[in-house]
Amino acid sequence: MRHSASGASAGTRAGTRAGKEAGTRAGNPSVDQVIVTQGLTKRFRGGQLAVDGLDLAVPRGSVFGFLGPNGSGKTTTIRMLMGLIEPTSGSARLLGSPVPRGLRRVLPEVGALIEGPALYGFLSGRDNLRRYDAADPTADPRTRTARIGDALERVGLAAAAGKKARAYSLGMKQRLGLAAALLQPRQLLVLDEPTNGLDPQGMREIRSLVRELAADGTTVFLSSHLLDEIEQVCTHAAVMTRGRLVVQGPVAELSAGARGRLAVTTPDRADAVRVLKEHGVTDLAVAGEKVTGELPVPPPDLAVLNAALVRADVRVRAFGAERASLEDAFVALTGEGFDVAQ
Repeated sequence: MRHSASGASAGTRAGTRAGKEAGTRAGNPSVDQVIVTQGLTKRFRGGQLAVDGLDLAVPRGSVFGFLGPNGSGKTTTIRMLMGLIEPTSGSARLLGSPVPRGLRRVLPEVGALIEGPALYGFLSGRDNLRRYDAADPTADPRTRTARIGDALERVGLAAAAGKKARAYSLGMKQRLGLAAALLQPRQLLVLDEPTNGLDPQGMREIRSLVRELAADGTTVFLSSHLLDEIEQVCTHAAVMTRGRLVVQGPVAELSAGARGRLAVTTPDRADAVRVLKEHGVTDLAVAGEKVTGELPVPPPDLAVLNAALVRADVRVRAFGAERASLEDAFVALTGEGFDVAQ
């Protein structure tokens, strides 16, 4: 079943140092974290281990990217945090309250969009939001119409508010589910793959909205399998693979933990490859006039390497080390590829 929840209706190793710090924070409830888990584990019937000993720490005020390939355990983790399924073992705290015991108290402060919205197809988008808001005992019915209008405007659905939900595209349904999560101010917004089904323009709009919400003081916990999405909008991130946490910390630190690739633009590709190999550059690849490769450890002086290319009569049009990305960090940490579909 798919779920959309307003608050009341559901709901490193960037270096090793960052991972240890995150673990310390997770064990220290006095530090200001909106989500903390310790050893959180979920094993389904039949023995499938979906989440394995997760220690997560989400700082207040962050845009936290929960990153991993499809099937890595992201949605299962979110469903445990929202009280939709029980963990097998371990513990979790949401806004300082234990999960699931304290959810009744904190859910009014949490907006969530999980696995896409659950909508009444025979109702309009606006009337679906009325149903969601009416189910929230903390919602003021006197301001309902205005709040619904604001939420629809914010997600770009004002013009389609009167259309039946069954006629909505997947992207429009995602927007409507997000509007439901925004019907009231929230301390925490939990979004599971919020750009699913959106075209590039829609994805940009959702990213812009996430930035606005963060600027207003809302902590945003955003799961995605799109590396580009996390890099563009998130301040912090955690990487999951096969149910286990690989790394967590500030996005800039995660990327810095991986080496960037050397890139040389030249029409003399074969000569460039030969010279770079002689200087210890590995994993060489050629695409058009661009030659890239992994620098050895420790890396050589780039000026010396550039001079060697020139001495070999390689016409160098561009030369330098490219910034490492989250994809580079993921591959360096796990030795695996990653789904980077845009």
